[in-house]
Amino acid sequence: MKAETLRGMVTSAAMAALGILLPIAFHAVGLGSKFMPMVLVLMLNGFLSPLPWAMLTGAVVPIASGLMTGMPPLYPPYCLVMSPEMAMVSGLAAALYRLSKRRIWPALVTAIVFDRVASIALTYALAGRFGLPPRIVSIASFAQGLPGIALQLTVIPLTVSALARRRGILFHPDHEPETPLL
Repeated sequence: MKAETLRGMVTSAAMAALGILLPIAFHAVGLGSKFMPMVLVLMLNGFLSPLPWAMLTGAVVPIASGLMTGMPPLYPPYCLVMSPEMAMVSGLAAALYRLSKRRIWPALVTAIVFDRVASIALTYALAGRFGLPPRIVSIASFAQGLPGIALQLTVIPLTVSALARRRGILFHPDHEPETPLL
């Protein structure tokens, strides 16, 4: 097995565990849906893992978490909606980060915008199916996630930059990290 494959597998497994455990902590104090901890972890995994592992982890974690913890809920089937959304967001972050020569900001901002657009569209569609006013539910969902966007814009650049400076096994020795602050 290649070192990069093993590194991606181990990193994704650790991020999957964090993606299940961190939302429990946030929801315990009533901050889960506001700070979107699962989205934070799965998007971060896109920066740390190769594309296939990031997408696989993004697809599996919402369903596994829904089955184990009830978050995201199985009914309405939000975990089934979140699964492809997180796979695409994680994959987009992974692909753009590597295509932009490991520049954090273009990949992060694009992934966040894509995530919010997908979330609004899926929320709108689901609200209509469950007899809720789609426009109001979509706007409320977006507004409620604003603290999570701020957290992503803070935590992900700082974490990726700090890990890249460590010159550990997550990054190649010739990689120069982008400065996380503008």
